[in-house]
Amino acid sequence: MEPQKVRVSFTIVVAMLILSLSAHADAAAPDFGFFKGKTITYIVATQPGGGYDTYARVIGKYLQKHIPGSMVVVKNVPGAGNIIGANELYLSKPNGLTIGTFNTGLLYAQIVASQGIRFDLAKYSWIGKASSQTRVFCVGAKTPYKTFKDILESKEPVKMSATGVGGQDYNETMLLTAATGAPIKVVPGYAGRQNEMAILRGEVVGQLGSYDGLISFLKAKEGRVLLQMGARRHKDLPDVPLASELNLSAKNKQIIDIISSMASLGRLSAAPPNVSPARLEALRIAYKKALTDTALVQEFERSGMDTDPGFGEDVAKLVKNAVNQPPDNIALLKQILKAE
Repeated sequence: MEPQKVRVSFTIVVAMLILSLSAHADAAAPDFGFFKGKTITYIVATQPGGGYDTYARVIGKYLQKHIPGSMVVVKNVPGAGNIIGANELYLSKPNGLTIGTFNTGLLYAQIVASQGIRFDLAKYSWIGKASSQTRVFCVGAKTPYKTFKDILESKEPVKMSATGVGGQDYNETMLLTAATGAPIKVVPGYAGRQNEMAILRGEVVGQLGSYDGLISFLKAKEGRVLLQMGARRHKDLPDVPLASELNLSAKNKQIIDIISSMASLGRLSAAPPNVSPARLEALRIAYKKALTDTALVQEFERSGMDTDPGFGEDVAKLVKNAVNQPPDNIALLKQILKAE
């Protein structure tokens, strides 16, 4: 090829590359201007008053601060173990004006193909997560149970409350029961703070939930933690054993490992699938600014709420890895949770 033709071809290639990179950059540039004067609806798939609702209301306040000219309004859409709210979010217009949060237990529901699901967690436009969720087995302070060994040796059924069949607390209590053989009876139907009231009334012994969701109950010395589940011991619970430390078979340790792996995905926030890259980027940037805002961090600390934030594509990858369980884990979960 003649030198002049080579130079012309090279110039064309470089020009095309620059145009391609420019177009990609434009597509990913955050479109904050779109949100000016508009209302963003933050769907919370639980009743008011619980941990997810509390996190959403604090985060929503700071999202509004970091999306200039916007207004963020929380909308509670409870029911069916968070499935109703998650469905509404998934089927909303992908214009960036509807975001939402729901119980991490929906990861289990999707893995075992629970009825009523109209979403695919892998396809949401993921914004971020606010924390990891150390899961704790909590009993009332007035109950006779001092250790998890006492639970295992109980001669009568140990009633544990749960929000509803298919919810994270229900699923994980069932999984813990299957793994340890504890004589636990799950009693669904308690939403939000009703779980704690049921413990105080003596209707149930306790509940399995997130540590940060139960912290006020524990600080009031109304409950005590007998067991925790997560990658490591929570800094506030140095003397409480991890479930992974129990003397269990390899198969039963596998069940505990599933619960622990899910604990890393706490207080998730997402938008419907197919939100434009520019608007999604604006939401992600604002979310990151909100979660790292000194005022938010201090507000969480005053309330005893943990933060372990994650953002954007990092969270999307974690969710996809969580729902794409190996076949033996799926079979095990279906067997325990009695899914078809």
